[in-house]
Amino acid sequence: MTANSLRAEEFPAGPADRSGDEGGKGTTAPRPRRGRRILKWSAATLALLVIGTASAGYVYYEHLNGNIRKARLNLGDSPVPVATPNAQGQTPLNILLIGSDSRNTAKDLKLGGSKGDVGRPPLADVQMLLHLSADRSNMSVISLPRDTMIPIPKCTDAETKKVYPALSLSMANESLGRGGPGCTVATWQQLTGVHIDHFMMVDFSGVVAMADAIGGVPVCVEDNVWSHTSSGHGSGLKLEKGTHPVKGKQALQWLRTRYGFEDGTDIGRTHAQHMYMNSMVRQLRANARLGNPGEMRKLAEAATDALTVDDGLGTVKKLYDLSMELQKVPTKGITMTTLPTVQWTQDHNRLVPAPNDAEQLISMVRDDDSLTSLAGKKPTPDPTSTDPAAPPADIAVRVRNGTGTAMEAPAPQRASAIAQVLRTNGFTSASTDTTPAAEPDTEVLYSTADQEGDAQAVADALHIPLKRARQSDEVQGVTLVVGEDWRTGDTFPKTKPKKVPESAAVLNGEKTDACMKIQPGFTW
Repeated sequence: MTANSLRAEEFPAGPADRSGDEGGKGTTAPRPRRGRRILKWSAATLALLVIGTASAGYVYYEHLNGNIRKARLNLGDSPVPVATPNAQGQTPLNILLIGSDSRNTAKDLKLGGSKGDVGRPPLADVQMLLHLSADRSNMSVISLPRDTMIPIPKCTDAETKKVYPALSLSMANESLGRGGPGCTVATWQQLTGVHIDHFMMVDFSGVVAMADAIGGVPVCVEDNVWSHTSSGHGSGLKLEKGTHPVKGKQALQWLRTRYGFEDGTDIGRTHAQHMYMNSMVRQLRANARLGNPGEMRKLAEAATDALTVDDGLGTVKKLYDLSMELQKVPTKGITMTTLPTVQWTQDHNRLVPAPNDAEQLISMVRDDDSLTSLAGKKPTPDPTSTDPAAPPADIAVRVRNGTGTAMEAPAPQRASAIAQVLRTNGFTSASTDTTPAAEPDTEVLYSTADQEGDAQAVADALHIPLKRARQSDEVQGVTLVVGEDWRTGDTFPKTKPKKVPESAAVLNGEKTDACMKIQPGFTW
């Protein structure tokens, strides 16, 4: 994803709206019933609840395994390579957290919606990428506002074998109805270039029980708020100014509130969900009530019954193992963000990823940078190889054009141009490699350890950071993959100092005084 590939002006018209929001203008299809949006609940919150439950000892309750539903991890056909291990051999984990608005169970239907909603394709109305750093020192979360227009790749339903063709642009939440959560995973991988290791998907029937089980989650509002309009829009949330523990249906109202928070958009709703998540994590870590076996069992039953995961997380034991990894992250190392967006030029009620800020945030996660400690962080020195490089003329370099993106064609003749630059610099054996590639980051790959010095010599000649040279089983010899971050120019562009964009609305896990701003006209 690059600045060029995210130009809102280049986006074609999207399909008819199926977002089912609490309200809005400029849509091309009738709005579904208000009850359809009752979820608005953070999948990450439930995921953390499940994890906390498992770590407390319910790994031994085998009947919980039967509650957990499983689905294929990826329904697309363009896999993204796993992240490269760090110097200690540690690898980051990326988990996609999905909240479904499905009304296909009696419990879900009881909480809102109509019988007409039964059987319709579900929408992924909450989507969060949870990135656990390789060294387990920090965790970053990126929320995608469900009003965002993005490309959706071709997906094949694992059970029915139905093929859903790719969409050049569609509502982000449409992906779930195109074969299941595996299509949402494929969509995120295409959008970000980040390999997704697991997903967790929840419906909302267990939210009320779980919020009650932990005694409520403290939330704060800067003024009295009532999410209600004369035309019937709004979640119904009514709170007095200050901090209050919300539980049951009121917790659902908090998580689904759009009208009444900040500017009344879906962006404000993601901020409220982040506050809830942070407070939930602190509550779980400090709540002595959860030491009661009866309370924990109640929570475990509700959580596993509401959960769908990929096969890699399909048992309580596997969830327990994941919980052990997540618990290594201190509260201060948790950072919540929202993908930066701008209004879509073709419909101001819709969003598109902000061309520069969105890629800046995603690239930091892709590079396993800590969003928490990045401010003031000293640059990591480039690694140097103990393997001496051969003379440039003796290094056979293959150059691939990987500059294409989901929304932009590869830069023409890019591999040939860079191969010529290398030959000018003495690498007379440089040649082009026509293997198809689409990579967000330029890298110099090498197949065996004794080629590390050669790869670094190639990187140094083009001013590519030496850390971009890495060993890979996917190449033979030394291969330069020119990524979408280098579509023009003979010299690799200077890397700007990394900084989390302000538009990402960072919220740290230790911030205990966060309060939601109230939209004018929604106080009482």
